[in-house]
Amino acid sequence: MLQNYFPVLVFVIVSIVMGCLPIILGWFVAPHRPDAEKLSPYECGFEAFDDARMKFDVRYYLIAIIFILFDLEIAFLFPWAIIFKEIVSNPALRLFGFIEMLVFIGILLIGYVYARAKGALDWE
Repeated sequence: MLQNYFPVLVFVIVSIVMGCLPIILGWFVAPHRPDAEKLSPYECGFEAFDDARMKFDVRYYLIAIIFILFDLEIAFLFPWAIIFKEIVSNPALRLFGFIEMLVFIGILLIGYVYARAKGALDWE
């Protein structure tokens, strides 16, 4: 009965070693030369010069949201790329697959042009 769990135990031990080994090696091998700049607090692209509850510029979050939006939409291209050979080899699907992707990329392009026209991508 315990023989069935031996591969799981080996897997857990190897994964713990592989996870901890780089950290331990980095601790011993890496140079430790902290200076004032390395020890200074820095977060979210802004230097900490005031209270931690200071107001951030809304454009910072807008750029982040637009990046996530376009990044996720690009993820929808992967299923199409995986079945691309099947689309090209089938004459009935060839034109449909091409037009489908043109519509999708057109919607992305319209969103990009709209964001650009509204000034959402301008950083002052």
